[in-house]
Amino acid sequence: MFDIGGVLLDWDPRHLYGTLIPDPLEMEWFLANVCTSQWHDRHDRGASTAQSCADLARRWPTYAGLIWAWWERGEEMVAGPLADGVALLRKVIDSGLPCCALTNMAAETYPKRRRRYEFLNWFAGTVVSGIEGVAKPDPQIYEVLLGRFDLDPEATLFIDDREVNVVAAAHLGMEAHLYTGPEPVLARLGLVRG
Repeated sequence: MFDIGGVLLDWDPRHLYGTLIPDPLEMEWFLANVCTSQWHDRHDRGASTAQSCADLARRWPTYAGLIWAWWERGEEMVAGPLADGVALLRKVIDSGLPCCALTNMAAETYPKRRRRYEFLNWFAGTVVSGIEGVAKPDPQIYEVLLGRFDLDPEATLFIDDREVNVVAAAHLGMEAHLYTGPEPVLARLGLVRG
């Protein structure tokens, strides 16, 4: 079971906003006070990004153009695939182990990424938080995943780059692994890197 952002894709709002706000301190202020991670979390839970940007732009009219960039130029937040993660996914699939994905991502964003990155079509199935209306680390989204794909938690290895998500998966009985690179995952699965 793979997370996508931080494992397979290099997603960070700074990839976009670093090009729009030249001063790094000002950019960090903007992301900490205007387009915050708490604000974005609602998109991962099913809120419309366009409507959310419209509402926020009314509250921060001085930053309206930058706020709308979140919606209009959102794909620029992805620097590209994380090559080691994609190679890991290919290796695991080629070994014959079934792979699924569980991602916190806006409902309207996932189809764009799936068209843009072929490897997102390699999965046997994907659970997207924005479509489900619930996001990691809420236990409910892991239960959706396990039920939808008829998975035994004890036989499921969950890989994520955020410790809070790994801990939540472990609480539901999954084998959970904090992703820091492919080698520990391959070792855990008994696969030789090649």
